Amino acid sequence: MLKLLHPEPKPTRGERVATAVDRRVPLSEAARTLLRKAFPDHWSFLLGEIALYSFVVLVLTGTFLTFFFHPGMEERPYTGSYEPLRGVMASEAYSSVLHISFDVRGGLLIRQMHHWAALVFVAAIGVHMLRIFFTGAFRRPREVNWTIGVTLFMLSLLEGFCGYSLPDDLLSGTGLRTAEGIVLSIPIVGTYLAFFVFGGQYPDHEIVPRMYAAHILLVPGLLIALIAVHLGLVVYLKHTQWAKPGRTNQNVIGEPLYPQYTAKSTGLFFILFGLLAVLSAVMQINPIWDFGPYRADQASIDSQPDWYIGYLEGALRLMPRWETDVLGHTVVWDVFIPGALLPAVLFAVLYAYPFFERWVTGGGKEYHLCDRPRNQPTRTGLGVAGVTAYAVLLLAGGQDVLAKVFEVPFELLTWVLRTGLFVLPVLAFCVTKRLCLALQARDRARLQRGEPAEDVRLAADGSYERVHTALPPEKSIPIVVRDMPVPLHRVGRWYMPVGRYLRRALSRWYYAERVEMPLTDEARRQVAAITADPEQAQKAEQDSGS
Repeated sequence: MLKLLHPEPKPTRGERVATAVDRRVPLSEAARTLLRKAFPDHWSFLLGEIALYSFVVLVLTGTFLTFFFHPGMEERPYTGSYEPLRGVMASEAYSSVLHISFDVRGGLLIRQMHHWAALVFVAAIGVHMLRIFFTGAFRRPREVNWTIGVTLFMLSLLEGFCGYSLPDDLLSGTGLRTAEGIVLSIPIVGTYLAFFVFGGQYPDHEIVPRMYAAHILLVPGLLIALIAVHLGLVVYLKHTQWAKPGRTNQNVIGEPLYPQYTAKSTGLFFILFGLLAVLSAVMQINPIWDFGPYRADQASIDSQPDWYIGYLEGALRLMPRWETDVLGHTVVWDVFIPGALLPAVLFAVLYAYPFFERWVTGGGKEYHLCDRPRNQPTRTGLGVAGVTAYAVLLLAGGQDVLAKVFEVPFELLTWVLRTGLFVLPVLAFCVTKRLCLALQARDRARLQRGEPAEDVRLAADGSYERVHTALPPEKSIPIVVRDMPVPLHRVGRWYMPVGRYLRRALSRWYYAERVEMPLTDEARRQVAAITADPEQAQKAEQDSGS
């Protein structure tokens, strides 16, 4: 009777459509799964989000700039509002950038936000990759996601260079001239490749429109597609996490995506957007009106590219003069090696490293707990050595400015940087490895003695000593829970193939040096259970249950 008096309301048309769609495409179930995803609460995991939100700012500001930028290369006298350049022959691209900067309301602010966001975007990707490298988050099952991240880093460098070259000013034109020289240095195919890319002899009217199409369409499309795949794999594979009470290699503990992490992440976006806006309002960047339009017979002094290409400039400056003639072809080694071969080797090493370390380690275990960098001294030393080499090349990219500012002879500075490029990375590796082992020894001492308390006590010999208390689980678990592979040992036969011998030697070099922690047999079993492979742990649990 009550149902007749109070009939249930009929679903609206929108509800019926949503129900019909959900029956065919289970969106609500996927949304519930996504909203329940656990995100780690450590600050280092925000680096990837800074890169993502910088890219969002780039898309927003770049969309605004496309309405006013014209990539034409036809030259005519400049007639805009910037008086010092009136009457100067300038390309349509250069004149349109001046128009954005001085005539479009808010144009200079948006243009500078675009440039600063590009710098932050590349920097955030680089630091994010360093965090992944030093914590071992590239290992199985995340090797594919690491390769996608390296590809994103490479595409971001290409995207930044294309955008940097669009204004056709003297500074960006000098960079394009350098890029053409690098392409020409490639043996045999360099000349054909340069004519194909630049549309003829540089400077030509084809390169800027082509780079504009790549900058606003081709590369951003690839970036968006790869970012989507990257984030999808992050959701599917789950985040790595730091060792803490309750966290193991088989679970993921963190804040749910909604509402906690969504609020935090949204706040991070607006903070980043505000900081970029303030930075762009108070700090000038790339004032192309000071450089003037590009002229093939001119070069700007004290010119350096953006920091992410600075290592390439430094490598070109440090390379000594070297050319050879082979079968009638001149090979310009002093341009080819630093300009083309060095970046190729760099990215080849980045792509191959996860698989190389897996080969050295031996075994296909999954890793979901982050390594403390001190617990992997060889890997940490290699990373610091790479960063040191990059820093030396970056300094070399501005060697003329450094020589002028510090009043150091240019030739002396060049030889110091050349020597430092080979000596400092090796020194940084050795020092970093020793520091990691020293920090492991300090952790061992903390476990043995405990944390110093505020109280002191009188010893039997009449001296005073600090009272120590045992470390709480929040501090002891990150120290004892570590997954350090055992070096591969020689198997049975007296003779081994060269590859197996090399693998064994590298494994000992990687994992032989360590400081063992003072653990009981029961504690070691607990650590082994925490760091066990998820498949093996699940199988052991099923066997024990049966």
